[in-house]
Amino acid sequence: MIIEKATMADYDYILDRDQHLLQHLIVSKINEQEIYMLRSEEGSSFGWLRYGYFWDNTPFMNLLWLDDEYRGKGLGKQAVLFWEEEMKQKGSKLVMTSTLANEEAQHFYRKLGYKDAGCLLLENEPLEILLTKIIS
Repeated sequence: MIIEKATMADYDYILDRDQHLLQHLIVSKINEQEIYMLRSEEGSSFGWLRYGYFWDNTPFMNLLWLDDEYRGKGLGKQAVLFWEEEMKQKGSKLVMTSTLANEEAQHFYRKLGYKDAGCLLLENEPLEILLTKIIS
């Protein structure tokens, strides 16, 4: 797997697939280098990892996505560990993410050492579990 920062050449791929990111924010996320593309050795994209900052200082992984046929092969784990190392190199000691209580992703993150840190309950939505991991 090749992991590299998204460029404007990835714009259409992201626009077509990322249903959680407002269209007008895609360019700024690419320019801020806050999207990592996951590619096969042949160079075709099969997923991405997008992050921002909680409290403007703590890296927060907003989304990790792999196409169905690439799941369950350890590639998501590799992507998260890569991102954690990048954040550590930038001086961060703590990273965060979240997942819905009705999603299997919570178990994936806990296996990677993330700990429950709180939750958010919005009206008519499943519980959002906040997870943190010390990376120093």
